Amino acid sequence: MVNELPGRVAIVTGAASGLGRGIAQRFAAEGARVVIADVDVDGGEALAAALGNDAIFVHTDVSDPDQVGALVAATVAKFGGLHVMVNNAGVSGRLRRLLDDDLSDFHRVMGVNVLGVMAGTRDAARHMAGHGGGSIVNLTSIGGIQAGGGVMVYRASKAAVIQFTKSAAIELAQHEIRVNAIAPGNIPTPILASSAEDLDPAELERFEARIRQGMRDDRPLKREGTPDDVAEAALYFATDRSRYVTGTVLPVDGGTVAGKVSRPRRQPS
Repeated sequence: MVNELPGRVAIVTGAASGLGRGIAQRFAAEGARVVIADVDVDGGEALAAALGNDAIFVHTDVSDPDQVGALVAATVAKFGGLHVMVNNAGVSGRLRRLLDDDLSDFHRVMGVNVLGVMAGTRDAARHMAGHGGGSIVNLTSIGGIQAGGGVMVYRASKAAVIQFTKSAAIELAQHEIRVNAIAPGNIPTPILASSAEDLDPAELERFEARIRQGMRDDRPLKREGTPDDVAEAALYFATDRSRYVTGTVLPVDGGTVAGKVSRPRRQPS
C-alpha cells in the first residue's frame, strides 16, 4: 500500500537517527507532514531538509515536559493539527553488574524513556481529545518484556512504558485515541554502543559484535531486523488499518520473545 497518511500530521521524537529516523522517513513517504523532534540539531535539521517542505525540525529534550508541550504547540501552529504521536526518543543505561551499579544514570534514563513518553502521550492527547482522536505509538523494547542481566535501569524504564501504554489506552479510548507500543529487538542502532561508551574503540567493537552474535543465536528468524521493519509497524498503528487496536505491545524482534531456538542434541554413536 502507498500514500497511507495523506493529510496526517505526525510527530516523531528521537527522529534524528536510528529507529526514529526510519519512522519519520516512512511517514513522509506515505504523505504525512512530519515534525522531527530531537536534541541532535545537526541530524534533525539535515533530515528535515532532506524530507522537504512537509517536514520541520523542533529541538526538543523530551525529559523536560515544558519542551514537550511546546513541541505539540509548535506542530499545531505550523501544520494545523496533530494526528499521530510517536514517542520514540530513548537512551540506554550503562552496562554494569547490579552490585557494581551506582545508579547514577537513573534520572537521565527515566527522564527520557519514561517521563518523555508520559509527557508526549499526555500533551498529544490533550489536542487529539478535542479534534476527533488520533494514534499514539510508544517505543518500548523487548528488554521491557524479557528479564535479563545488565542495564537494569533501561529494562525497568522500558517495562514502565508498557504498563503506562496499556493504562493510557484504557483512559483515552473514550476520546477515540488509540495508544499502542512497539517492542523492537535485535535491530542494529547506535543505542547498544552507548551502553558501553566507556570502552575504548577496539573494545567497544568487540563488545558490540559479541552481543549482536548472541542475539542472532537466540533469534528464531535468521534475517537481520532493520529500522524499516519498525517503521512498518509504526505505520500500521498510525493508519486506520489499526482502528480497532489499542493497548497492545507488538514485538518486532524476529521471534526472540517467543523463545530461544532449541538445538537438537547429538545422539550417542
